[in-house]
Amino acid sequence: ALYIVNVERNGKIIYTWRGNQRNTHIGLYDLQTKQNEHLYMFERDLHIISCSINNERTLLAVSFRQYTEEERVSQLLQSVSKYLTLLIEIHPINNVRVLKAVDSCVRVQFLYPVEGRNTSTESHLLLVSEDKYIEQFDIRVVAEEEHKVVIQNSGQLPRARVADDLIWAQWDMMEQRLFYMVPKESKSTLKCVQFYPDENFNSILESHLDISVTDTQLKLVNFGYDYCEDQDVASKSLNLQVFTSKAGGLCVCCSLASDAPDEITYSIYFLHKGYNKTFTVSLERTESHQLKEVAFINLDYYVAAYLPGQFLHLLNIQHPDLLCYSLFLRGEDARTDVLQNCSIRCPLVSTVLDCHIGSMYAVSISESALLHLLQNSKRDNERLAALHCALLYFQHTEDLEMQIIWWISENLSTCHSFDPIQEFIIASLYCRMCPETHNLDKLLPYTSLLDWIGIIPGVTCATDIIPLPVLEFQNSKDFWKKLSSNLESVKYAEPHLHYHNNVLRREWHNLSEEEYFNLPSALFIWGFVFLYNQREERPTTAYLRNIFENARKVLSHLDTWDSEERLVPLFQEEDYQQQLLMGLMVAQLKDHLMRHLQYVGKKKIDQIVLDYVANLLNLVHQIMKEVWRRHHLHSCIFCFNERGSAGEFAVFHIMSRILEAANGMCLPLPPGFHTLHLGLGVRCLPLHTLLHYIDNGVLHLTETCVRKLLKDLDDTEKNEKLKFSIVMRLPEALGQKVRQVWNHPINANLMARKYVKVLLEKLGTRQCSRPVPERLSVPVEFLPLNYLTSVLAEIENQGVQPQEKQDHINVRFVEETALKHTMTLLGLRYS
Repeated sequence: ALYIVNVERNGKIIYTWRGNQRNTHIGLYDLQTKQNEHLYMFERDLHIISCSINNERTLLAVSFRQYTEEERVSQLLQSVSKYLTLLIEIHPINNVRVLKAVDSCVRVQFLYPVEGRNTSTESHLLLVSEDKYIEQFDIRVVAEEEHKVVIQNSGQLPRARVADDLIWAQWDMMEQRLFYMVPKESKSTLKCVQFYPDENFNSILESHLDISVTDTQLKLVNFGYDYCEDQDVASKSLNLQVFTSKAGGLCVCCSLASDAPDEITYSIYFLHKGYNKTFTVSLERTESHQLKEVAFINLDYYVAAYLPGQFLHLLNIQHPDLLCYSLFLRGEDARTDVLQNCSIRCPLVSTVLDCHIGSMYAVSISESALLHLLQNSKRDNERLAALHCALLYFQHTEDLEMQIIWWISENLSTCHSFDPIQEFIIASLYCRMCPETHNLDKLLPYTSLLDWIGIIPGVTCATDIIPLPVLEFQNSKDFWKKLSSNLESVKYAEPHLHYHNNVLRREWHNLSEEEYFNLPSALFIWGFVFLYNQREERPTTAYLRNIFENARKVLSHLDTWDSEERLVPLFQEEDYQQQLLMGLMVAQLKDHLMRHLQYVGKKKIDQIVLDYVANLLNLVHQIMKEVWRRHHLHSCIFCFNERGSAGEFAVFHIMSRILEAANGMCLPLPPGFHTLHLGLGVRCLPLHTLLHYIDNGVLHLTETCVRKLLKDLDDTEKNEKLKFSIVMRLPEALGQKVRQVWNHPINANLMARKYVKVLLEKLGTRQCSRPVPERLSVPVEFLPLNYLTSVLAEIENQGVQPQEKQDHINVRFVEETALKHTMTLLGLRYS
C-alpha cells in the first residue's frame, strides 16, 4: 500500500510504499507536473514516521521506528535506540548521517526559502522531539565533481533551540510558520515563530487561551503523518488546529471533551476578532464508536467543523459575529464523498489528508450543492448563510447571480427574518469592492442585519471575550500586517467603522420634502439654491452643484460599463430625487472612507466610491433585467390601453419589493425606476388599489408617466375617473406642468380654481382701487361672477402674478371655465 507521509511547501507530496522484497521506498509526487520521482530505498521493512526533502532535492531527512518495545525485548536489543533519525545525501545517493538515535519519537521538516530564490548552499532542518522541544539544524553543502552534492560540515552540525516545554505544535509549510503551545498553570499560551528567507526566525505572536492542558500527551500537526499511529492515543491528545486566511484571519479550532454521550462540543477562537464561540451540538445517532473527534478544515474564507455521519458546520471567518452566517448542515446535506472517518488533517488550504488510509483530497464547496440548498431549504438561517457563502466563496459570476436572482424572485415572501433583496445587493457590493483595497472590508457594510435572534435547531452557542494576541514584528508584510490591522479595528470597535446610512437618511428626508424636484433641470438646481438661502443652515451653491455633479459622474461611469442595449427601460429620463440621493451617498461615503483610508489617496477613494454607487445601480438593473427576461416582457408596458399580463404583475410585485428594500437601506434607484413601476401599476392594478399604492408612497407619480397617461387615454367614463384621480394627487409643482396636457372641463375647472386661489393669496392685504367696468368675455348678468372677474383683472393689472408661469390661463379663462361648469351642472347647453 502507498501512504502519504508529508506535504512540502511547493506542494510536492512525499509518500512511501513497501516493495515485493520487503524493501521500503520513498517517492515524491509533483502536483503541478503530475510526475513521480523515486528518492530513496531502504533494504528492509521500516515504519517511517516522518520524512522531508530540501528545496533543492539534494538532502532527505527520515525518522523511523527501528524496533517496537516487544521486538527489543525479544531480541535482547535493550541498548539499541527505538527510533532513528537520518540525514541522507540523495543527489546523487551518497552518505548517510545519523542525527538522532533515541527512544523518543522525532519529526523532521526542512525549511523552504521564498519561491523563485536561487539555489542555496545551506539548508535548515527542524527536529521536533517527543521530549517537547524543537531545534533547528544548519546544514551547509558543497558541490563536487560529477554534480555531486555533499554535506560540508565534518563534525557536529550547528543547531539552535527554537522552542521548549511545548505540548502541541503545528507547522504551516506555506508561510513557514511554527505555531506551538506551552502550558501556563491550568491554561495555555499560543506562540508563533516566523522563519524568514534570510535564515533568521523570530517569535512574533503570543496569545493566552483558556484551553485546558491537563493531558501532557504531545500532539503534532503537519509534521508528517503517521498512518500507524495508535488511534486511541491520538483521540486522547489535544485536538487543535490553527488556520489563517488571506484577509488576516487567525482562528484556533479546538474539540473539547464532553461528559454527555449524545453531544459534542468544540470552540473556535477568532483571535483576529477578540472572542471565541463554543458550540454544543446534539448528536442524532450515538451508536458509532468514532464520533468523538471533530475534524477541522481550512477553506480560507470559511472554517469547516466536520463530524462524519453527523454534521458539517461552515463558519465565516471574516464575519463570525452573527450565527446566521454559519452554515450548519446535517444528514444528507452534510455528506461528503470520501471523508467518512475522523482521522483528518488539513495540511494546505482546501485540502485534507485522511491519516487513517494515507490519502489526500482536494476539498471545496460545491456551487451546485450550495444553490440546491438555497433553493430547497425552508430555514432562514440556512438560506441566509447559503446566500452569503455563494457570493463570498464564488465571487460574482453572471450565471450564479442569475440563479440567485431567480431564487429571490420566487421567495420574496418566504424569508421572515431578512430581506433577500437587501442581502443580495449589500453582500454583492461587499464582495465586488473589498478585494480591491486593503481594509475596505472593515469600512463597507456586508449585511443589512444589525442582529439576528434566530436559532439553529440542536445547536447552542456561547460567546466569550478573549484577550487580543500580542504581536511583535517590524516591517512585516502580507498576513501579519493584515492581522495587525484587524486587531486595531477590534480595539476601535470595528462594527462602528462600517458605513451606515443614518446621516444620509436624515439629510435625504429633509431635502426630499421640497417642491423643486419637479421643475426642469436648470430651474430645479437654482430653485434648490434659492430655497436653502432662506434657511438658517445654508449649504453653499458650490455644495449643491457638487452633489448633482457626483450623480452625473456616477451615471456617466455606469454608461461606460453597459455597452449593450438595455433590455429594461431604465436610465432613460432625468430623476432629480434619485440623483440627489446618489450625490449625497457619494459625498458621505467619500467622507467616511477619507477618515479611515487617508493613505490610499483622494483620487483612488473617488474611484472606489463611484464604483460602489454605480455597482449598486447596476445590481438593481441586473435584478430587473433577469426578471424581465424570465417573464418575457417588452416595451408595451407604456401602452395604457391594455391590461397587464400575469408576467407584468409578477414584475410589478418584484419592483415593489425592490423599492421597499431600497427605502429600508436608503439606497438610490436607477433613473426611470419609478416611471416604470407606475406604468406597470396602471396596467396591472384596479383603480382603488392603484390609488391606495399612490397614497401610501409605494407608487411615485412621475412627469413622464403622467404626461403619457393623460395624452394616450381617451376620455371615457372609466379613463376620466382614472385621470381625475391622478391629477388630484399630483404634487403642486408637477401638477402645474402636466395639467395643461389634459384638455377636459374637469381639468380646466381645477386649473381655474388654482389660478384664482394663487392670485388672491398673492394679493394679501392689498385692496383693489375700483372694479373694472368693461366685460371680459360673454355678457352674463351674474353679479357675483362679474365682481370676481373684475377683482382678478385689477390684480393682474397691478402686476401680481403667480410665481410659476401659467400658459393660456388668465381672467378670461377663469370666467369661461366658471360659466361652462355652471351650465353643465344645470344641465343646460353652453354656446
